[in-house]
Amino acid sequence: MGSIASPRQLALALGHSESFARDDFLEGPANAGALALVDRWPDWPSRTVVLVGARGSGKSHLAAIWATQAGARFISARALEATSLPAAFATGALVVEDLAENRFDEHALFHLLNLAREEGAYLLFTARSAPAGWTVATADLASRLRALPVVTLQPPDDALLRAVLVKLFADRQLTVEESLISYLASRIERTFPAAREAVAELDRAALREKRPVNRALAVDMLRDRVP
Repeated sequence: MGSIASPRQLALALGHSESFARDDFLEGPANAGALALVDRWPDWPSRTVVLVGARGSGKSHLAAIWATQAGARFISARALEATSLPAAFATGALVVEDLAENRFDEHALFHLLNLAREEGAYLLFTARSAPAGWTVATADLASRLRALPVVTLQPPDDALLRAVLVKLFADRQLTVEESLISYLASRIERTFPAAREAVAELDRAALREKRPVNRALAVDMLRDRVP
């Protein structure tokens, strides 16, 4: 007769999910400007805005919040094709994710910007760097990209990093002590991806070694790393 999985094992089997709801977005000085932009819609300085931030900085979460408010559709920048653009603004708003230098169709992007202007639609781009500094072959497109308003997400401060760590553990149904949060916050790289990886690694180690997720486990996990 097979053994019955423990609740913790069942949680692993079912996985975990990260909510992109407005109430689950953690605000701090690093993202206050970007969140304020999303919250003030449709009172924007321009109907087209670029949201810039490092990987894992919260761009997709903010875009999801805005999309819910504006009824926006989503498309990847790599998927932009001029032939498919006529229906892009069917709802009057569009999120174009992961716009990156040399990784989009210049003709399609220029057409999209013109179409947004003609239809008075709202357009939100997410990118890891500001497009003003990109090398673009189409002169008119380069000029348009340089003129786009940019809102930048900064690396998290200590308070935001701690709050993110608590949330990441909670997403995995783990309640941890403050001593663990303090230990991790002082030793991992001050980025959201680093926090996410540290939490995931601790969760895996706890399951593998059948130990609780606490400071002692984190000390063992980070023992050979440079503080």
